[in-house]
Amino acid sequence: MAKVSIMRMLIGFAAAVMLLEVAAAVDHTVGAPNGGWDLTTDLSTWASSQTFTVGDTLVFQFDSTHDVLEVTKANYDSCGLGNPISTTVTSPDRVSLSASGTRYFVCGRGNHCSQGMKVQINVVAATGPSPPQTTTPSSPTPPGPTTSSSPPPPPPVETPSSAISLKMTAGTILGFGFLVMMLLSL
Repeated sequence: MAKVSIMRMLIGFAAAVMLLEVAAAVDHTVGAPNGGWDLTTDLSTWASSQTFTVGDTLVFQFDSTHDVLEVTKANYDSCGLGNPISTTVTSPDRVSLSASGTRYFVCGRGNHCSQGMKVQINVVAATGPSPPQTTTPSSPTPPGPTTSSSPPPPPPVETPSSAISLKMTAGTILGFGFLVMMLLSL
């Protein structure tokens, strides 16, 4: 009887571990660990060294000389501050990354944006690698010179999968395997 109780506890533990793995999300403190949301941090380099996944959170920590504006790509490129998507003047600001795609943030104080205080965040889906690209067959090209002056289209680019997504998948598979082994031993 005690063996069955221990097995049930272990199965419950395995199920809890699997759920925790699936629910894992990451808080990204902007510019950390060597900088922050300020004029001295190379935010572009910081962002390119991170993997942002749907479900993660951006944390902007700043003093009263800064703020955070989410803007359009056009405003990001030109450091335009008109019609921001959102504005935050109190720190810390937590921004949920709820969908894949690109988001743009700038500091709206003084000329901070033009001094480099802006960051582009590329958010990838949490489900793993993107679906395979499909190509449509083309009709054969007749021999001889072609009259088209346009270059061939670039090859499809696959979105990189997140290391966190891979960890979640591996953890879920291991947890499921453990669960199956436990059930088979009953």
